[in-house]
Amino acid sequence: MNHLRYFAGRSARQIECAIVGTGGFGRSFLAQARHIKGLTCRVAIDRDAGIAADALRSVGIDPGQIVECSDAASARAAWEAGQSIAAADLALVTDLPVEVVLEATGNPEGGSRHARIAIEAGKHVIMVTKETDSVIGPILARMAAERGCVVSPVDGDQPSLLIGLATWAEAIGLEIVAAGKSSEYDFIFDPATDTITSNGRTVPVPGFGDWIEAGDRPWPEVARARARLASALPQRAAPDLCELTVVANALGMVPDRADFHAPIARITEIADFMAATADGGLLDGKGQLDVFHCLRLPGEPSFAGGVFITVICRDDETWDMLRDKGHVVARNGRTAMIGLPRHLLGLEAATSVFETALLGVSSGADKPRPVIDLTAHADADLPAGMLLLAEGHHHTIANVSARMTPAAPLSDDAPIPYYLASGRRLKRDIRAGHAILCGDVELDTEAEMYRLRKAQDSVTDWN
Repeated sequence: MNHLRYFAGRSARQIECAIVGTGGFGRSFLAQARHIKGLTCRVAIDRDAGIAADALRSVGIDPGQIVECSDAASARAAWEAGQSIAAADLALVTDLPVEVVLEATGNPEGGSRHARIAIEAGKHVIMVTKETDSVIGPILARMAAERGCVVSPVDGDQPSLLIGLATWAEAIGLEIVAAGKSSEYDFIFDPATDTITSNGRTVPVPGFGDWIEAGDRPWPEVARARARLASALPQRAAPDLCELTVVANALGMVPDRADFHAPIARITEIADFMAATADGGLLDGKGQLDVFHCLRLPGEPSFAGGVFITVICRDDETWDMLRDKGHVVARNGRTAMIGLPRHLLGLEAATSVFETALLGVSSGADKPRPVIDLTAHADADLPAGMLLLAEGHHHTIANVSARMTPAAPLSDDAPIPYYLASGRRLKRDIRAGHAILCGDVELDTEAEMYRLRKAQDSVTDWN
């Protein structure tokens, strides 16, 4: 962050970038890029050139200056004329002087192809598509480094923000107990109606009001009671585990539970819940990854899907002073929470662009390595022939949840990476409660992600 004043319009040159995927994240980046000195984004790619052109128009670009290009020659001509380019294939624009490609499709296989194409063309890659990153992030970073380029997670999404917060804490000598994020949607408890609203859904939770304040009750007991009373709402989400898989492979931190403890917690309680069991919390040891569901009353502030760390309080006098200043310290004074209650998606992405293009560094780890795989777990009986398809806003597979398990090379007996399974059919019936193995799925050995994952598995030196 010390570089931000340098980034703010003090670049000696203009950085040209391209966005692949013009949905929510991509469009917000296009809109913001128009106001950032030293950065230009006039190349937009989507599955149809018309969709990309619509996104460019929607952020205020003159329609007369947008060209839908179907081949490399027309893209080159539009570039030289100073126009904005809309296309359906990244390969059409790789010979243009674009330095940074932002991959924001959310499509695991598409993200794999786009990253490979960009790297081979000598471009830096900002990997917004965490689904791809969770399966092959380490090999993409290695491939880029071999070409003098960088693959980076993106500021504005939780992995990059959490990696930055955790490495900052380590740099100033803080000892991390836990690192994580709040889930995407708050749990808003209304005591007047005894209901909780989350992600547009409201459910009755009779008796929850008795647990809105923990009092002096043990924190594990509070976590269990709240989870039970709010059981009508989902309390585990594949996107949360996916994002923290990216963090695990960057920092080497792991969860102590493959699907997280995921307590329903007030912001003021995070330091208590995200503490070691020896200190009254939920975690088995130190250096764990986890999430929490932000519990609040109507009108109270949200954690906004932000990120946090909890740290050991080594000096009582210092932390008593910080508690008095409003910092979140556990009731026993042994741990404290430091949070970054924001993630602004495409509005923040420019800092990652600047870091890669101007400094040649990632917003994440320089050398991520395979530590954790996000793997697939059957929540219901699944029949042979079923198509496993990650879809919807959260890119999840019906009746299939995710687990964070130790990284392992692909083999018939290994759990299958969640997003490698997407788009493939089951070869045999899977019983509820069982991991889905690679041997259970009809894998396409010619697929981009599969080939890159096999390349990742073949590397023996991840130092």
